[in-house]
Amino acid sequence: MATHKIPLGCPEFRQRLRRDRRSFLKAGGLGVAGLTLADLLQLEAASGAPSRRENSVLILWMRGGPSQHETWDPKPEAPVEYRGAFGATKTNVPGIQIVDLLPKCAKIMDKWSIVRSLHHGNAGHSAGDQILFTGHPPGPDPAKNVHPSCGSIVSEQLGHLTPDLPSYVMIPRQVPGTDSAYLGPAHRPFETLADPANDGPFQLQNFSLVEGVSDRRFGDRKTLLANFDRFRADSEQHIDAVGTFRQQAYGILTSDRARKAFDLDAERADVRERYGFIPRYDPMDPRRCSANAFCQRVLLGRRLVEAGVRLVTVDCRWWDTHVEGFDSMRNGFLPRWDQCYSALIEDLEQRGLLETTLVVAWGEFGRTPRVNKDRGRDHYPNVFSAALAGGPVQGGRVVGSSDAKGAFPQDNPKSPQDVLATIYQHLGIDTRKHYLNHSGRPIITLPYGTPLRELA
Repeated sequence: MATHKIPLGCPEFRQRLRRDRRSFLKAGGLGVAGLTLADLLQLEAASGAPSRRENSVLILWMRGGPSQHETWDPKPEAPVEYRGAFGATKTNVPGIQIVDLLPKCAKIMDKWSIVRSLHHGNAGHSAGDQILFTGHPPGPDPAKNVHPSCGSIVSEQLGHLTPDLPSYVMIPRQVPGTDSAYLGPAHRPFETLADPANDGPFQLQNFSLVEGVSDRRFGDRKTLLANFDRFRADSEQHIDAVGTFRQQAYGILTSDRARKAFDLDAERADVRERYGFIPRYDPMDPRRCSANAFCQRVLLGRRLVEAGVRLVTVDCRWWDTHVEGFDSMRNGFLPRWDQCYSALIEDLEQRGLLETTLVVAWGEFGRTPRVNKDRGRDHYPNVFSAALAGGPVQGGRVVGSSDAKGAFPQDNPKSPQDVLATIYQHLGIDTRKHYLNHSGRPIITLPYGTPLRELA
């Protein structure tokens, strides 16, 4: 449903943020690995996070680092060792060109926009993950969160859109940067684990309960009721609460909304075909596609947002095109992206969800402006691009630019923190709120960053 957009900084916005502040639960020391939905329910309730229906965010995480030259910032006039193997195509917005292998996206350019002047200073995959998901520098081990991800911040400050579903979901599983750090296990993402990109029917273990299954099997691994015995053993005071959360988790397990949201195979065949690259179920079918078919993951992300998940991150890996990168882009990534991204934007619009759903597509950095000896490009954080659509974003715009070779920002440079500030503003997050880290030191939600007003 449509929501009234409140400008950042106005009295009404500040008043709403004051209402939204929650008491902080320092649960980081629990050391719980592999949270289940029941765990999340128990811990989120303990932290006092309420449920309310407002805006959503869908992050399409292009892990590996998509090349700016081969996506949204082609350089057709640059020397061949910079511009690469592809050309540029006009879009339906005069003056905006994108790579010529994204024709479907070009036809709906008026519905989405580009930021071409993003930059930061770290060329490591996991370090870049941390910067873009948290807005803070990485720690000594970049694979581990020192600071909470944007999804964990959203979970802590806003809680559930609906009690039938978790507030923060990762498809199919966490990547570096997506954990909750000192916010504790309550605000880790719920991982689907089951992967729509794999062959075979998509089915979460969580929703496969049949009559007669024992409590022990029902609670195995990462199913919704796992680890309740551990909570019971913590102390006598938890016994009643555990029973309550067991009942609530069972309610989610059997809720129509949750079942329908995760039931990807119930999606109409024409919609699945529109998103593209459906894994084939028949092992004898030569059309079966590889596990890299992230298109159906994107469709599941739309289903979860529609059902009421606050923030969904979809792993759209692996854009790490060091060797024969042009072939990988031509024959794999670009046609898949063209298919599913254009389908997603049109699908959200047709369902009346685009106004309330901010879609952010980006990776941890870009690629080197000069093509390497292996017909690919290497890690490069000095300039990269992102695509944004929905929510407060007006389509058909370009923010910033890179220089003639796509090597550095030329004008209006932007930081990952600016994109995070845009996400947080869309959701009504208090970016000045402080949390205590594991050492008891207060850490601000977002150290700096200004929402992308050029897109509003």
